[in-house]
Amino acid sequence: MIRINLLPWREARRKAARQHLGVLGGMVSVLALLIVGAVHLTIAGYIAVQSDRNEFLKRENVRLDKEIEEIKKLKSEIAALLARKQIIERLQADRAQAVYLLQELVQQVPDGVYLKTIKQTGLKINMVGYAQSNARVSTLMRNFAASPYLENPDLVEIKAVNISNKRVSEFNMNVSLKRQQSDDAGKSGKGAPKAAPAKG
Repeated sequence: MIRINLLPWREARRKAARQHLGVLGGMVSVLALLIVGAVHLTIAGYIAVQSDRNEFLKRENVRLDKEIEEIKKLKSEIAALLARKQIIERLQADRAQAVYLLQELVQQVPDGVYLKTIKQTGLKINMVGYAQSNARVSTLMRNFAASPYLENPDLVEIKAVNISNKRVSEFNMNVSLKRQQSDDAGKSGKGAPKAAPAKG
């Protein structure tokens, strides 16, 4: 027996295809939404992690800035303390300069040389005196140059004068006093400086 399908089968097939496409489209949409959601959550996680890192870096920068300021203050305080220490050491060294000067003058001034005035300005010493001859003045300058406490003897002027009917050489001389270290001052205070004066 032959059966004839009088139903609109083409429309039914199209309707089934549309339903199938609709289901596929819904599934694709859901899948796309899931993918977008996953990507969004992943990116949001990365952003959150980076934000935490940024906040950590900001906090560390603030802490480091404070530490740098403290280090600068400590450096300033250390520099001030070192400056005070140097001043104290210099004062301790300068305190014995007069003793060194008098000791050196006693030891280094040769026979036949007499000092009239001594003037000290800082480390520079000016002295005026008399000598029996110019050779005695030269000997005095050599002694000063070889002294461990005096240096840079400089003859400003020398001239012949008469003192008590005796012809002598009047001289004006500058010499510098060497600055002694504080530890050298302690050592030198135990004994007089040894320097054999040359006698002219």
